[in-house]
Amino acid sequence: MHASEQENLVSIVIPCYNQGKYLRETVLSVLGSTYHPFEVIIVNDGSKDDSLQIAGALAKEFPEVRVIDQENGGVSKARNTGIEDANGSIILPLDGDDLISKEYIEAAVKVLKAQPAVKVVYSQGVKFDEAGQKSWNLKPFSRHQLALDNMIFCSALFRKVDWRKAGKYSEEMRFMGREDWEFWIKMLKDGGEVVQLPFTGFYYRLTPNSKRKKTSSAAIKRERIAFLNSRHAAYFSRELNGPLRFRRSWSRPYNTMLKWLGML
Repeated sequence: MHASEQENLVSIVIPCYNQGKYLRETVLSVLGSTYHPFEVIIVNDGSKDDSLQIAGALAKEFPEVRVIDQENGGVSKARNTGIEDANGSIILPLDGDDLISKEYIEAAVKVLKAQPAVKVVYSQGVKFDEAGQKSWNLKPFSRHQLALDNMIFCSALFRKVDWRKAGKYSEEMRFMGREDWEFWIKMLKDGGEVVQLPFTGFYYRLTPNSKRKKTSSAAIKRERIAFLNSRHAAYFSRELNGPLRFRRSWSRPYNTMLKWLGML
């Protein structure tokens, strides 16, 4: 592939674990994109359903699609595997049950091409299930708010070079959840602009077996916060005057009080 082709190519990386029921719909939403050229890399992460067979059928049907099959290693490992293998200079992670609008990639690429200071482009989003769509009010991005919670869904576009500089997705977070939040912290804590497109470009499917529900216990939350503090202590100190706390919104006032008392 020539350098100019690689520069314009967008690689959509789709980790898939037991999402065969939705995978074709997800891939078709990408194939309907107004932007070209692109490639679709499905990473089958040790699925126990028919995901691998469906992915293989899609690859035979559509030349833009190819499949990587690996033992189950979690979504971070699957994303890293796909991005490592990607030929494109711009990456869009997309889970195997979510959807994008046809104009999303084209609009995001225009921003990344025109504004080198921008590291991440995403859009407005909605959540949906079989009952219909539900509004999703994403908070505006700021580095301070990112220290407290994530406002950028996993399916934002970024440059492959910035993924590498950030240190890739943290595969150690396999059982902690919120890997995308930690990745955006790594990507953005020391600079870089973020643009949210003014339209709905991402559709997040709500399912009974979502990982977020499985990683919402107090014990897992404490493990996740300890991991974040161990990796990003200087960032939290700058934005929160100390470490991230279990009750995240209390972090800065609590840290400030402890410092005033000489206990931090």
